[in-house]
Amino acid sequence: MAELLIRGGTVVDEGGERRADVLVSGRDVVAVAEGIEAPAGARVLDAGGCLVAPGLVDLHTHLRQPGGEVAETVESGCRAAALGGYGAVVAMPNTEPAIDDPSVARDVLELGRGALAQVAVAGAITIGRRGERLSPMGELAALGVRLFTDDGSGVQDASVMRQALEYAGDLGVVLAEHCEDASLAAGGHMHEGAWSSRLGLPGQPALAEEAMLARDLSLVRLTRTPMHFLHLSTAGSVDLVRRAKAEGLPVTAEVTPHHLLLTDAEVASYDPVFKVNPPLRGQADVEAVRGGLVEGVIDAVATDHAPHPPETKERPFEEAPPGMLGLETALAVAFGALSGRLGAVGLLGAFSWRPARIAGLDPASGGRQGGPVAPGAPANLVVFDPAAEWEVDPAALSSRSRNTPYGGRRLRGRVRHTLREGEPVVVDARAQR
Repeated sequence: MAELLIRGGTVVDEGGERRADVLVSGRDVVAVAEGIEAPAGARVLDAGGCLVAPGLVDLHTHLRQPGGEVAETVESGCRAAALGGYGAVVAMPNTEPAIDDPSVARDVLELGRGALAQVAVAGAITIGRRGERLSPMGELAALGVRLFTDDGSGVQDASVMRQALEYAGDLGVVLAEHCEDASLAAGGHMHEGAWSSRLGLPGQPALAEEAMLARDLSLVRLTRTPMHFLHLSTAGSVDLVRRAKAEGLPVTAEVTPHHLLLTDAEVASYDPVFKVNPPLRGQADVEAVRGGLVEGVIDAVATDHAPHPPETKERPFEEAPPGMLGLETALAVAFGALSGRLGAVGLLGAFSWRPARIAGLDPASGGRQGGPVAPGAPANLVVFDPAAEWEVDPAALSSRSRNTPYGGRRLRGRVRHTLREGEPVVVDARAQR
């Protein structure tokens, strides 16, 4: 069995921080201590000045396959994920066809078997994500699907969502909601506010997100079924989740890196790269979601990695599809946006062990992601250099698409190495295959 030593780093996991080397043999960690001597023939990876942590887990990745391979494939998306430090991604079901059937789920899982990151799939809540009839959730759960969402659109019919929650409770799975009241959001292309008025672009009000969130919290209160809320973006949403958690409701929530950093003022350029759903919000909302993450109201940072080919993304703003890339830049963007307000344990917890638990990929759920860095643990690891500075070059990203909002920006913090089941799939910020 191949041996590998990660030397000179600071190990960070749910138990805290400590200076230690990490020795890996085969698929597992075998020793964590200072001053480990490299066994004869072992490969040594330098982690000087770096944080060594359980691999990141993305709750919200659009791999586009099947049906959207011109924008992304499982292979290309997982290479981008590995470069971003991810050991696992959850593939969203808004593909063509949707992941609303066991056969489609099996196909995506099979495509992920040789990828650089583990692929889990989220099943659609309803057939075709149309919000009308429930998908065969039981059959999908039997394949190991633990997260269900109609991401891209919220379930508009409250009775359908209630039925889905009751069914999910019986199955022991989690529903993840894209909170958007379609009647309130209709026709909007950016956040409704001063900038939408100034630019003459129809806006989506914060209420479109908050109204559905409030409805779903009421349904959780009724059913007592756990629920996860995708890409929350407004101050009102953070407050609603804060109150729900204080009440003891079984809910979790995520925020994206771009909602931690960017505001609707970016849209002044009319560049469609800044068009995303939910839209970039005002500065007060950005401050609120940052605060919610620091406070622990928001559980996880998820990329909502949404690749689009240039021929669609470069259309006029109102015609372009929403979405932006995120996998390779997420940790650096969040690290910079939070400016030290969240320590290493808090930041990496939002990227690693907390999303692993939500997705059912953690050791307690029978998975191999997000556990402690300790002897006997899976060697799914990330080595992150918080001092590294780099400029984002869209052409150099591993995605098949180029719609990053950070092109030309200098970011601080970069993934140096990523291990997948003991294999160094990224070394010195370069994918190894």
